[in-house]
Amino acid sequence: MSQSSQFALLAQRRFGPFFWTQFFGAFNDNVFKTALLTILTYEALSWTSLDPGLLNNLIPGLFILPFVLFSATAGQLADKFEKSALARYVKLLEIAIMTVAAVGWMTHSLWLLVAAVVGMGLHSTLFGPVKYAYLPQQLKPEELVGGNGLIEMGTFVGILLGEVLGAVLVVHKPWGIQLVAYGTIAIAMIGWLFSRRIPDSPAPAPDLKINWNPLTETVRNIGFTRQNRPVFLSVLGNSWFWFYGAVILAQFPVYAKDYLHGDHSVFVLLLTVFSLGIGAGSLLCERMSGHKVEIGLVPFGSIGLSLFGFDLALASTHYTNAVPVDLAGFVAQPGSLHILFDCMMIGMFGGFYIVPLFALIQTRCDRKHVSRTIAGMNIMNALFMVVAALFAMVLLKMGFSIPQIFMATALLNALVASYIFSLVPEFLMRFLAWLLIHTVHRVQTVDTDRIPEEGAAVLVCNHVSYVDAIVIMAASPRPIRFVMDHRIFKIPVLSWIFRTAKAIPIAPAKEDPWLMEKSFVDIAQALHEGELICIFPEGKLTTTGEMNEFKGGIRKILDRTPVPVIPMALRGLWGSMLTRSPGNPFERSFRRGPFSRLSLVVGQPVAPAVATPEALYSQVRELRGDWK
Repeated sequence: MSQSSQFALLAQRRFGPFFWTQFFGAFNDNVFKTALLTILTYEALSWTSLDPGLLNNLIPGLFILPFVLFSATAGQLADKFEKSALARYVKLLEIAIMTVAAVGWMTHSLWLLVAAVVGMGLHSTLFGPVKYAYLPQQLKPEELVGGNGLIEMGTFVGILLGEVLGAVLVVHKPWGIQLVAYGTIAIAMIGWLFSRRIPDSPAPAPDLKINWNPLTETVRNIGFTRQNRPVFLSVLGNSWFWFYGAVILAQFPVYAKDYLHGDHSVFVLLLTVFSLGIGAGSLLCERMSGHKVEIGLVPFGSIGLSLFGFDLALASTHYTNAVPVDLAGFVAQPGSLHILFDCMMIGMFGGFYIVPLFALIQTRCDRKHVSRTIAGMNIMNALFMVVAALFAMVLLKMGFSIPQIFMATALLNALVASYIFSLVPEFLMRFLAWLLIHTVHRVQTVDTDRIPEEGAAVLVCNHVSYVDAIVIMAASPRPIRFVMDHRIFKIPVLSWIFRTAKAIPIAPAKEDPWLMEKSFVDIAQALHEGELICIFPEGKLTTTGEMNEFKGGIRKILDRTPVPVIPMALRGLWGSMLTRSPGNPFERSFRRGPFSRLSLVVGQPVAPAVATPEALYSQVRELRGDWK
């Protein structure tokens, strides 16, 4: 899917009305919340005697409290009932909540406004499972990353515009309060009108019996999600992002006022560049992932979150201005552009981190349990955000400055990410594979959609270099178990990647008959469990650039487990550093230059009955052509 078609989804009824319903919901949330936080930061004494720093961490915590209490119920409702109707009811609830908030604004009642904050949290709790379960029902697999990217971009643009409008309107004299009070009702009504255009999305589990006990259902939801380890750890990774973002964003109002000595326009500017970064990162995922679910971007995003979070703390300590400034005055200060750049990069790498995680959760969890899985994720997100609010408040009470909180959060992110990636090495392995084909090589893929989305199959490919498996791994939308020569399997550094990928080492019968037999047993077990197996039937790397004959091992595999065979061909790797091409490997690489081109071509599936070594050799040779 091209980048233009990603945006073409906005013109289609299956996506456009839903996108705008979500957009105006996020927009309204943030008009209201930001107006409230702004008034409590810059005009606190006329509303309350509580500390503004405490309120700036408490109010976001109250907003996500309903996620803890009601997400389990919301997930069940989204699995049991048709989703477009649920969306309309949620939008009607939003209109009612904004009406209550308007009374709070007009009567100067802080606690009525706080009640509305909790109400909007409930609104988002109910809509969350609908949002992320709707997408895999309406979008094709190849559209899912692009659709998620658009939703994340739209959400954060809505957040940005809402934050800007809320901060600007509420301080507008003398009608600021009235503009916010009535404007939020109007925005809620626009969202409801769009929700009426959302097409029907059938319930995946209409016979589900709802458990109204949130505690037991929460435990059951999380327990079900834990059965799928990659999905559960992706949920944890997603929740960690919300911890990180909640800590950083909650400090922005006081950070802008007390550390940057800016007025509310400086606070708006920080939110603007952060949100633009998130939107840009979310959209770039479509191009950087090659239009598939590329979890290799998750470690890349995590590295950026730590690096730029740490740098933001350092840049803040070097900011020396001590006089009040407006937006123009702040931008003119030495060090201000450095701070803005860090905020934008944190947002951008956040987009790289979060979009592939959402897509992985949607594609790998049980289709009848998507909404409840998303609800379980929302519960985890809420718990992490509550802990984030407590974490920030404890650090403030301990005397930490806001730049020190930024630094502590960035360091903690590095530790947590390392732990998660050690539990699921597939993330880091895919990152290394993604890095290889985006730095050393430029890889063109042809017909990779012929690799089956589910079910067992054997992939066969010519063997050109020591990184063949990594190139194929990076191009495949699914994990692959590789069968490879035991000597290549033991190569330092690459060995760790192959072990992480659960590769299956094999040796000739005359060298190690026990290992050879064990390899075929492991292959049969993997195929029985519905996995993809990739073999290199030549049995060794080419030393001339031409293909060697295919060995008979493929028939032994298929006789045990008859499954489809997918022929593939690598083109353009011969002569690179990690081939057995004659001559100095560094000289060969220098001649090829950086970003050398290569291609992976996938052929039509072959039935197991006719998949002989000779027939497969002929097909792979034809796919490869004359480009070695």
